[in-house]
Order: sequence, then C-alpha cells, then structure tokens
Amino acid sequence: MRWSELFADLEAQLDAADRAELDAQVADRTRRERAAVSWTDRAAAALGAPLTVHTPCGPVRGSLEDLGADWLLLDEQGHGRLGSAVLPFSAVLSVTGLPVRSTDGRGLGRRFGIGVALRAIARDRGAVAVHDIHRGVVVGTVDAVGSDHLDIAEHPADAVRRSGVLTGHRAVPFRAIAVIRRG
Repeated sequence: MRWSELFADLEAQLDAADRAELDAQVADRTRRERAAVSWTDRAAAALGAPLTVHTPCGPVRGSLEDLGADWLLLDEQGHGRLGSAVLPFSAVLSVTGLPVRSTDGRGLGRRFGIGVALRAIARDRGAVAVHDIHRGVVVGTVDAVGSDHLDIAEHPADAVRRSGVLTGHRAVPFRAIAVIRRG
C-alpha cells in the first residue's frame, strides 16, 4: 500500500509539472502573439464600430468606414457634423473603442496610402477643411497631390472654386495633416 501511495504521489507531481509547463507555454505564446498585433489590426476588426480618434487638433468621433495603408476614414454623422473625416495614421495620438481582439488582417482595409486617397479627393473637386497638427485650418479645394504634400486653393467652404473667390494657395505636407473633412 505504501508503494502505491508513493507512486500516486509521484504521478500527481508529474501531472502538476506538466500542467505548469503547459500553462507557461500558453502564456508565453499569447504574449508573443499579442506583441505582433498592431493597433491598425485591431482597427480593421472595428469596421463599422464607433471610435474616438484623438489627434493633435482634438478628438474625432465617428464610425470607422474604411482604412488604408496609412489612413482611416470615419463617418462623423451624428456627431454634430455631416460627412467623413480622413485621418493619417501619423496624426493618431490614441484611439478609444478598439476591440480587444483583432482579425488576422488579411483582406481588410485598402492597400493604397494617403497620397492615393488624397488624389481621389482632388478629383472630386469638393471643398475640404484641412486641419493641421497645430490646430490650424485651411479651407478650399485640393488642386494637386505630390509625393509628400497636397496643394490647396484657398476659398470659402460655401463657394465653388473660381479665380474670383480664391484667397490664396498653400502646400501642406502630409506629416502636418491631422484631419481632412468635407468643407
């Protein structure tokens, strides 16, 4: 009887050691997998969800409509504004409302960068308000988009771009943009 109790005790100790080793492996694997997840992976899992994106020019609230290689698009309807806001990742200080989990990231979001998105805005010819990272705002029409900046013809938001209403021209580097909204 003593031998069987001794062997049972040894078996219990081995089982406990195996469980402890497995728990340590699972915890380590979980930490490694979590370390590989970016905030944009989590954002991709939040498509359609309400988010608050904190930028140097203040918070932007809306539902996540889309995201690209280095930008996101929030629908601000229902937040005192009508329309959408484009935010470059470089202007994101923090995000409230991201899910804890992410998707695997495959097939989510657009592959193109902010320059391509801004060229589409330029083709639209609608008035926009470009908020910079120092809380400045320029309103007008995007005339052209370079490799690292956009050119905007300044005019009142309620005016159609015509030479008689232009108040100036400005180049804005992408790195200075916090938010772009419809004018």
